[in-house]
Amino acid sequence: MTGSPARTLLLWCPDWPVLAAEIVDGVPATGPVAVLHANRVVACSERARAEGVRRGLRKREAQGRCPQLTVVEYDPGRDARAFEPVVAAVEELVAGVEVVRPGACAVAARGPSRYLGGEEAAAERIIEHVAQSCLVESQVGIADGVFAAGLAARGGRVVAPGGTPEFLAGLPVEALGRSALADLLRRLGVRTLGDFAALPAGDVLARFGFDGALAHRLAAGRDHRPLAVRQPPADLTVTAEHDEPIDRVDAAAFVARALAEQLHERLAGHGLACTRLGIEAVTEHGQELHRVWRHDGLLTAGAIADRVRWQLDGWLSGSNGRTGARPARPTSGIIRLRLIPDGVIAQAGLQAGLWGETGEERERAHRALSRVQGILGPEAVVTAVLGGGRSPADQVRLVPWGDERLPARPGPPADASADPATGRGGGGAPPWPGRLPAPAPAVVLPSPLPATVHDAVGEPVVISARLAVSAPPARLVVGTGQPAEIVGWVGPWPVDERWWAPAEARRRARFQVGLADGTALLLAVEAGQWLVEAIYD
Repeated sequence: MTGSPARTLLLWCPDWPVLAAEIVDGVPATGPVAVLHANRVVACSERARAEGVRRGLRKREAQGRCPQLTVVEYDPGRDARAFEPVVAAVEELVAGVEVVRPGACAVAARGPSRYLGGEEAAAERIIEHVAQSCLVESQVGIADGVFAAGLAARGGRVVAPGGTPEFLAGLPVEALGRSALADLLRRLGVRTLGDFAALPAGDVLARFGFDGALAHRLAAGRDHRPLAVRQPPADLTVTAEHDEPIDRVDAAAFVARALAEQLHERLAGHGLACTRLGIEAVTEHGQELHRVWRHDGLLTAGAIADRVRWQLDGWLSGSNGRTGARPARPTSGIIRLRLIPDGVIAQAGLQAGLWGETGEERERAHRALSRVQGILGPEAVVTAVLGGGRSPADQVRLVPWGDERLPARPGPPADASADPATGRGGGGAPPWPGRLPAPAPAVVLPSPLPATVHDAVGEPVVISARLAVSAPPARLVVGTGQPAEIVGWVGPWPVDERWWAPAEARRRARFQVGLADGTALLLAVEAGQWLVEAIYD
């Protein structure tokens, strides 16, 4: 490559992993804090450094130097999430920002220096804006190339154009960020970046390989890597301000429809759709309300409007859609309403299917059930989600129509290939010891019915602690009904749950029985009492 590296402005937030832990997890960064990865310190607070803690120390040695040290595990996802508001603040002043890593971002210096009154003025303006917007201290370095700008940011320096090689020459080889290479160079007598840059490029490539050759170019100030600028995310949030506070449900429904149409048009304009919807409201007295609605498919304009209306109805009427305690109403009417799309995906990924999983039939059912929800409330229409578990009641979770369909327990229900002895299903299903074999019962009773089981001579059938059946079951009486003859039975399947917690322990045995009239039942024995749990079709 020819030419000199582009002037680069790099913003650096010292000790960012520590600050991210404070922002996300509330760890006090003013105290002695160390962030560990693979049992070694990768970042520490200023207070910890004053106690002798350094990067690269093992956990035990760091705690030995500072007994009151707070240890936090390294989480790159946490660092990236916490750094996003900082990047957004920089993007409010300049365009074309590249996130170098969580805690550092770079931008071409030419534009900011021209419209902010010079490079030093641009650096001061960006630092001040980040401090005011995010309450985060930062430093800015400006030099030729991203590598040199990052090192200049450590001292808050502005390196003059063309002065980058001289600036780098006196820095130690550890500044390359390659510990193995730096150790080898020191053993060879090469201690500064200037000494390393003076070596012939061909010899460096032959001795240290491609990565060594790249480090050699950086040490000489020949960083030609262009900035990989990111595209700022589109602002899809819609907001409605109201001079007159909204305190009636009918007025809220009108506002919900208009705002939902606006959000849907904005999403469609970007070719997007959302699967989660955040609803925020601010009352006249400053009270802030927030709720997130989930959906397992495409949120249409009508679906968005319905959910906003339901939520406003719940807030304004103090109804939570369930029986029992009602939440307190806001102390005043709503003056600001905001819809925030979340779970945004490309709308092209929601095409109609060939076999009915999406398409016209599903849409008709969706509109009908959503209409029922609009009349009776969001939790008036529920669907069953199958998951893992030992009993049929454990395997079913009822979720409101349109909500995310997640099972209560991991794993599919028992299938035809399940082993009755172990409860292990085929097809990679997770083990549920004591799980019933297929087929599953058609009706699971919400409350088991008490029953009695007798043998052929009329004596009650009992189950011993070792699961021994006193006699073959012959007759069944459910509640106060008439006796029914048992023509077939199988079991028991024992279940001994949470035996290590006496207050939650539950021990029972289940049987499948067939009656003379063709009915098949699932029975359970618990604490000596027979119960009817489910009915087979």
